[in-house]
Amino acid sequence: MKRGAKLEGVDLDLATAAEAAVLPASGPVARHVAIIMDGNGRWARARHLPRIAGHRAGATAVRRVIEAAIGSGVQWLTLYAFSSENWRRPADEVGDLTSLLRHYLRHEVGELHRQGVRLRFIGERDRFDPDIRSDLVAAERLTTGNTRLNLVIALSYGARAEIVAAARRAVEAVLRGELGPAQLDEEIFGSFLATAAMPDPDLLIRTSGEHRLSNFLLWQCAYTEFVFQDVLWPDFGPDEFAAALAEFAKRERRFGARPG
Repeated sequence: MKRGAKLEGVDLDLATAAEAAVLPASGPVARHVAIIMDGNGRWARARHLPRIAGHRAGATAVRRVIEAAIGSGVQWLTLYAFSSENWRRPADEVGDLTSLLRHYLRHEVGELHRQGVRLRFIGERDRFDPDIRSDLVAAERLTTGNTRLNLVIALSYGARAEIVAAARRAVEAVLRGELGPAQLDEEIFGSFLATAAMPDPDLLIRTSGEHRLSNFLLWQCAYTEFVFQDVLWPDFGPDEFAAALAEFAKRERRFGARPG
């Protein structure tokens, strides 16, 4: 994506967020950050705009946070872009969201590739139209060798469905004789999840002032640190990202053990 480009009417002439991102003053940088991007609709409503305007502005915020993650040394970034429950929204909004996804895949993946970003998608991709499914596969193949940032996009994703699907695959492995019931432990079960081979999130950020997981990465967030921010997602930028990283750096992660 070139500076000065427009994404369906959204101005993307931005200062490089990676240069503006501020690392925490001390403490560890989160290796894996997950974000529930919430507040697009409220942002649009506050400005008397249609909801799609909020989603377009949210796409701009995605660009900013990717650059901020790169500049901050984060290795993994997982974004909750479209939940399995989002299919229940009005048909016109679902159509707008899938059209925006289609545009993103066809016009921004090249720039992400040039920046060294590897793309992965988790969720029920078979619910999307064939052309979108094909674009998802093409984006993953194009960027598979990149190492600067692992960007995971959750599309038509629901954590409960993911866990049920993993349990089904584990049972099938047992029935085929590939796995004994007594061998099934947390590590092996995790290998059946959509996030197999990915590190669990160190930090989860949710915007818009809401304080819930909304069926996102329930298994993976067992020991994740949560930061909730009042900012609506379209207004999220490098300052908010840096503030969340700074808060994480102050936390003492004990994973159930006593303080040292």
